[in-house]
Amino acid sequence: MRASTLMHTDLKLEGLQSKYKGKVREVYRLQNNLLILVATDRLSAFDVVLPKGIPYKGQILNQIATKMLKATEDIVPNWLIASPDPNVSIGKSCTPFKIEMVIRGYLAGHAARTYKKGLRTLCGVSFPEGMKENDKFETPIITPATKAEEGHDEDISREEIVAKGIVSEADYKVLEKYTRQLFDRGTEIAKKQGLILVDTKYEFGKTKSGEIVLIDEIHTPDSSRYFYQEGYEERQQKGRSQKQLSKEFVRQWLISEGFQGLDGQSLPEMKDDRIQSISDRYIELYENITGETFVKASSDAISERIQTNIEEYLKKAYS
Repeated sequence: MRASTLMHTDLKLEGLQSKYKGKVREVYRLQNNLLILVATDRLSAFDVVLPKGIPYKGQILNQIATKMLKATEDIVPNWLIASPDPNVSIGKSCTPFKIEMVIRGYLAGHAARTYKKGLRTLCGVSFPEGMKENDKFETPIITPATKAEEGHDEDISREEIVAKGIVSEADYKVLEKYTRQLFDRGTEIAKKQGLILVDTKYEFGKTKSGEIVLIDEIHTPDSSRYFYQEGYEERQQKGRSQKQLSKEFVRQWLISEGFQGLDGQSLPEMKDDRIQSISDRYIELYENITGETFVKASSDAISERIQTNIEEYLKKAYS
């Protein structure tokens, strides 16, 4: 029998000011300047939420993210205070910047698809001629995207961001510096696990005191792409596709079923064996990225468990 999944939450919290439902996360803002982020089991690809959840996906993403936030807090301040439940993070409420800082060490994914179309610039950054898919860039490139409330995030250049007043020049320099520092640290962490951090994205916000901090999650399979280090060079030389750890396998399955999130396309049916295989792949991702065995949380009454764990934490920490 397939484990139950968490598709949405309806938490009853004292001092609740607002609730925001993202593609896969739900965010509760409390009056004491706290933010509660719940990672559901929803799965999104091509900016579309798939109709069925993936068992343990929320737990996997939340636990990788909390580990990675702790592993980078010495170089970049972040929003996280505690994780009182396998699916929950609690931290400082921030005003988010309306862009995602995407950084790419290799010509892969969206960048590779752009290159294949014959285009040689992305977000105002030029690509050299003669590159093959999955080749390494001499220096990692930053290709920001606007954060869409609904629908597709859109590529945007550094110059446009500053010119449109989305982010000030001074703040953008900080975001850029933090993005490169985080990517360098993420690359080091991945290397220890025999992995290559190919590309990823970071989101930042400002606290009430005006401090720029890292928010949301980092270095998870939903926001990042990893290759296996072993055999990378040989596969590149022979023109073979790379073995990767990311949710690209979900995108490839959807593409093979004729779906890329475009108008008029229908999502394929998600059968139980497909859902199970995606769940198994996410567990494999967790274990490869962290180097630890994944311990499944109880999937009985997940919403109730989350409500209880948050209430108990808030009572102890803030009463």
